[in-house]
Amino acid sequence: MSSYADAVAVPSSPAAPSAVRGAGWIVVLQGVAALVVAAALVARGLAGADQRVVNGLGTAVWFAVVGGGVFAAGYALAAGKRWGRGLGVFTQLLLLPIAWYLAVGSHQPAFGIPLGIVALTVLILLFSPAAVRWAAGGDQRGPASSASSGPDSR
Repeated sequence: MSSYADAVAVPSSPAAPSAVRGAGWIVVLQGVAALVVAAALVARGLAGADQRVVNGLGTAVWFAVVGGGVFAAGYALAAGKRWGRGLGVFTQLLLLPIAWYLAVGSHQPAFGIPLGIVALTVLILLFSPAAVRWAAGGDQRGPASSASSGPDSR
């Protein structure tokens, strides 16, 4: 006889595909890069750089908050947690126009093209079929059918 706890237990989620874990490690590196920029801005501000035009310490706080969030999302993806995927995708979508501006607007393709390639790579990994199945919970048995008048019964 099964107990109530067995009946309502949440099934174990499938392990994250290697594409998701790989994308997670790239996102971790992006978070680390933002944290390094924050540290450099703090060091620059403490060294006496002119703060009248741009507040380097305020910018450092922004980079630290954003970098910490991106780092956490990447670590979550690498550990197989679904919540990091949204922030990882959002980060890449924000990096694509930055890459375009670097390559075209600032005439620095040596920085813009690699950044664009990395952002596109992470998006491709996070939207691969295995990653999408994993993000959906892995409990999809097939396509939804409109032939049934009842609730969705995939």
